[in-house]
Amino acid sequence: QVQLVESGGGLVQAGGSLRLSCAASGRTFSSYVIGWFRQAPGQEREFVAAISWSGGNTYYTGSVKGRFTISRDSAKNTVYLQMNSLKPEDTALYYCAADNPARSGSYYYPDKYDYWGQGTQVTVSS
Repeated sequence: QVQLVESGGGLVQAGGSLRLSCAASGRTFSSYVIGWFRQAPGQEREFVAAISWSGGNTYYTGSVKGRFTISRDSAKNTVYLQMNSLKPEDTALYYCAADNPARSGSYYYPDKYDYWGQGTQVTVSS
């Protein structure tokens, strides 16, 4: 079965950086899009970024453009989220997810994704 395991979260001061990793296993992901979402306490899960495994097309939400970079290493079956210039409002539990290629819909919404990791906590102090 598909497994996604996130790592790399932690506590960082505002302006600092973290790199999150999402290790994928269980199938060939060549036709998939891998997304990062985040969820703060009391808030809905929010799209952060996504990348197509085959072509490397990337998608970002406006609040992270220019600060976050999503990338993939096909040989390692891993997707990364490099987060720079972190702000306290970036504090959340960050999840990676693999989409369902057969399902129509936008990569910006959780419903497009079938497989989710357990999440990794990112806390940015002011």
